[in-house]
Amino acid sequence: MTVNEIVRDAVLAGAGLPIPSGPDARIVVPIPSERLQNLVELARTVCGQPVTAINIITEDLQYQVATAGIDPHMCAREDSMCAVGFLSGAPTVLEDASLDPRYSGNPYVDGRRGRVRFYASIPLITDDGFVLGTLCAGSRETGRISDEQLRGLEILAAQVVDVLHLEHRARQLAGALAEAERSNGLLAEFAGRISHDLRNPLTTILGYVELAEMDAEAGDDGHSSDYLDIVGNTGRRMLSMVEDVLAFATIGGDLHPAHLSLPELVQDVVEDLAAILQESGASIDCGELTFTADAGQTRVLLQNLIHNAVAYRRPRVPPVIHITGHRGEEGAVLRVIDNGKGIGPADRERVLDPLVRLHREGDPPGSGLGLATCARIAAAAGGRLEIGPIPDVGTIVTVHLGPHS
Repeated sequence: MTVNEIVRDAVLAGAGLPIPSGPDARIVVPIPSERLQNLVELARTVCGQPVTAINIITEDLQYQVATAGIDPHMCAREDSMCAVGFLSGAPTVLEDASLDPRYSGNPYVDGRRGRVRFYASIPLITDDGFVLGTLCAGSRETGRISDEQLRGLEILAAQVVDVLHLEHRARQLAGALAEAERSNGLLAEFAGRISHDLRNPLTTILGYVELAEMDAEAGDDGHSSDYLDIVGNTGRRMLSMVEDVLAFATIGGDLHPAHLSLPELVQDVVEDLAAILQESGASIDCGELTFTADAGQTRVLLQNLIHNAVAYRRPRVPPVIHITGHRGEEGAVLRVIDNGKGIGPADRERVLDPLVRLHREGDPPGSGLGLATCARIAAAAGGRLEIGPIPDVGTIVTVHLGPHS
C-alpha cells in the first residue's frame, strides 16, 4: 500500500467517519471537519450548482466525506458516477449526463437512484499523481459552467487534497503524542517497580554488611561467613534481575528474519533447559511447522514459555507441554499448552506487563519479565500474544507472529 493509499484509507478509518456495514447504507457521521465543509460550500458558490461533494473512492466504494446540498452517503464503486473517469486525471463536465453513453445507464442518472443532468467532476490528485477521489457538482437540471468557474473548482480540488494530507498528518501527530504519553506512563511505572524490587535486596545486603562490621568491631567473626553467603545470594539475584531488565530493554530491535523449523527450535530450547526439565519430569511434544521469523528472539520466546510451564507446575504433577504451530490469516501461529496452575481471567492481561508477578503460594521467585518479554517479541514481529485457559487445568499461550512469518 502506498503512502497515498494510506492517506485515502485514513480519511475513512481515522477521521471519525465509520464505514457502514452495507454498500448502500446511509451514513450517520459526525460533523465533517470545518475546513472540508468550508471548501465544499465554497465549491457550490463558485460553480452555482445546488449540490457539491468531496468523494473518496476506494477499490470497492465511493464515500462522501463532506457535502453541500445533500446528506453524505456511500455507494458501491460500480454505481458511482465519479468512478467512471476519475482515474484519467482530467475534469469531466457534462451539460446533460443522460446524453453521454458513459453515464446514461448510471443509477444516479436513469432514475433508479436519481436523475442527475448537469455533472462536473474534478479529480483529487496528489503531488505524485495518485487520485484519491473527486470534488464534484451536480443538478437535476441541465446546465453549464464557465472556464473561470471550472478553474475555481480545480483550485478548490487542490486545496481539498492539501487539507486531507494535513488532517492525516494531524491525526498521526495526535496518535504519536498519545503513544508518547502512554509510553512515558509505562516508563514511570516500570522505573517505580524496578526501584522497589532493587531496593529490597540492596537493603538486605547493606543490613548484613552492617552486621558484619559490628561483629568485626566487637572482635566476633563467627557469623561472617553466613553473612557473606546471604550477601552473595542476594547480589546474584540482583544481577539476574538487572540482566533480565537489560534483555527486556533490547528485545524488539533489529530483526533478522530466517526460515525456521519449529521442532528444531524446540529441540534447542530443550537442550538449554535440560536440567530443570529432567528434575521436574517434564514431557514435551512438538508439531511440525516451517515459518519465517528472527531466530534468536523466537528461541527466547519459546524458552520463556517452556520455562514458565515447568516453573508454574502443579505440586507433584509432572509438566506436560504441547507445542503446536500452523499458518493463520495473519501469518504463523504458535501455541504452547501446559497442564500447570493456569492463570485466572483477571490476570491474563496484567501478567503481560513488565515486572508483574502473581505471588501465589508455591510460586518460584522471578523478575516478572518472562511473559512481558514474550509479548514484546510478538509485537516486534508485527503480531500479538494471547493467554487463555484449557478445559481442565493449565494454560494455552497463543503467539501470532505477524504477516511476514
